[in-house]
Amino acid sequence: MDMSVFDLFKIGIGPSSSHTVGPMVAARRFLVECGPLEHAVAVEAALYGSLALTGVGHATDKALILGLMGETPQDVDPERVDDKLAEVELDGVIKLLGTHEVPFTARTGLLWHKTTSLPEHPNGMRFTLRLDDGSAIERVFYSVGGGFIHAEGESDARQGAASGGAPIPFPFDTMDQLLAHGKASGLTIPRMLRANECAHMDEDRLDAGIDRIWDVMRDCIAHGLVTGGQLPGGLNVKRRAAKLWAQAQDAKHGENRANDLPHDALHVVSLYAMAVNEENAAGGRVVTAPTNGAAGIIPAVLRYYAEDCRPSNPVKGVREFMLTAAAIGMLCKKNASISGAEIGCQGEVGVACAMAAAGLVAALGGSNEQIENAAEIGIEHHLGMTCDPIGGLVQIPCIERNGMGAIKAITAASLALKGDGTHFVSLDDVIETMRQTGADMQAKYKETSLGGLAIHVVTVNHAAC
Repeated sequence: MDMSVFDLFKIGIGPSSSHTVGPMVAARRFLVECGPLEHAVAVEAALYGSLALTGVGHATDKALILGLMGETPQDVDPERVDDKLAEVELDGVIKLLGTHEVPFTARTGLLWHKTTSLPEHPNGMRFTLRLDDGSAIERVFYSVGGGFIHAEGESDARQGAASGGAPIPFPFDTMDQLLAHGKASGLTIPRMLRANECAHMDEDRLDAGIDRIWDVMRDCIAHGLVTGGQLPGGLNVKRRAAKLWAQAQDAKHGENRANDLPHDALHVVSLYAMAVNEENAAGGRVVTAPTNGAAGIIPAVLRYYAEDCRPSNPVKGVREFMLTAAAIGMLCKKNASISGAEIGCQGEVGVACAMAAAGLVAALGGSNEQIENAAEIGIEHHLGMTCDPIGGLVQIPCIERNGMGAIKAITAASLALKGDGTHFVSLDDVIETMRQTGADMQAKYKETSLGGLAIHVVTVNHAAC
């Protein structure tokens, strides 16, 4: 396995890892690989398939322009995005990588091919840089989910933090292989993942990176729980997490505590997840986990663990949670997909649920077999889930799906921890089933907004579709 925990968990901005983060990275990479830009006279980006069909609602246009300007998902300031884009449109020019100006507007520089897909993936982009001698540099990129990209003809298997260097001590391409390593070494899954990561970095850097990811996740929850208003995009969707959170706190500390119900604790977990995905829908700072569309599930379950499970060493537990969750995400990405445009929402919310369930079991001291069981349950009960966002926006049903996914993850972990690790369906089998199910799923149900809820609910703003 040639992925790192920092490949699965990337700091970026909303609303989509495949339609926002990936295109921004691809646009910047294209210009960087073009070399010196002083002879450039124009730049153009053409979008295909799912990127074209739902790109406006997923802010693909904005992401491409920012990437051409040299911005990166992890460093761009969400508060300044609109000003930067407005300046480009007002001036009619763009500074490529922040240095060389060429004429540009979104209307003329971005082309949308809604009825055509490129061969390697539904999320295809073709960039063209025109030079003053009449020649042009052209390259095709694909955004394959979770912020991962690859160029035409290039495998996406290796682009991340673990690239190159020493071989890892516990190589695995399947859960069966990882479990076999555990039996032979006597190590837990998080211990083996830590050893693999430390083949490429020291432990202090690894822990600091994981802690930083958790800090951003916590900040995202906190901001979402106090921010009201309306989400952008034309559906006029109101943010609900803050209001519901205030009501929950009033009920918890008020005079009517006798009216509290046992399931109120789970209601709060769903609010954590919804808070993150409202932030994502608003273009805020989030962590792909493993995608933006499913970014709320892991932070919600992590906060539940840290605050409600009374861990004796929460810092250690969070790190073990994240390493274990990453292992599950790696397996799903390698052997199936985490792209809604490729296999539907089972590959986003389903995978995030499995990652969170496995991580929670690990943090609570479960065995490797119980970790596998929890992850399998998490995916199994999302099999066949479509990706059909209304209006092409990452809002309905995406925000509530994260709340439901977080609760399912906790339920899956509880079931696994109550058992001895033996179970009928293996994680490897359910991942392969997810892959085959996604291949069989009609394209209209895979992040195109051409089927499902997206066409059975009348939207206020048809232009967003």
